[in-house]
Amino acid sequence: MLINGGIACVWAMTFNDPQIWEERNKDPSVYLHRIATNPNFRGQNLVGEIVKWAKNYANENNKKYIRMDTVGNNSGLIKYYKKCGFDFLGLFKLNNTKGLPAHYDNATVSLFQMAL
Repeated sequence: MLINGGIACVWAMTFNDPQIWEERNKDPSVYLHRIATNPNFRGQNLVGEIVKWAKNYANENNKKYIRMDTVGNNSGLIKYYKKCGFDFLGLFKLNNTKGLPAHYDNATVSLFQMAL
């Protein structure tokens, strides 16, 4: 995301995430990952802007959900993502992390979902 020519925020998106979402992965979804905000742009509700983009993108691609995960039980982040419109689905222990980034190894994740 660019604001006034500066990189304000970056993220990754995919249409599947079977190792984290397991059986739920069969649902037509957009998965958001690795949201990172430039410190110079914090406090501008950029996740809210990403959600607006993701809703439009998901609708154009016939998806029913926008989904995200974060490692651990971070109450501040859970509260923030709920404020952004996501439902907190709970904490889940990952079964198969082979090939995932190292921070998922032996991790419990918080799962978030927004129905469209």
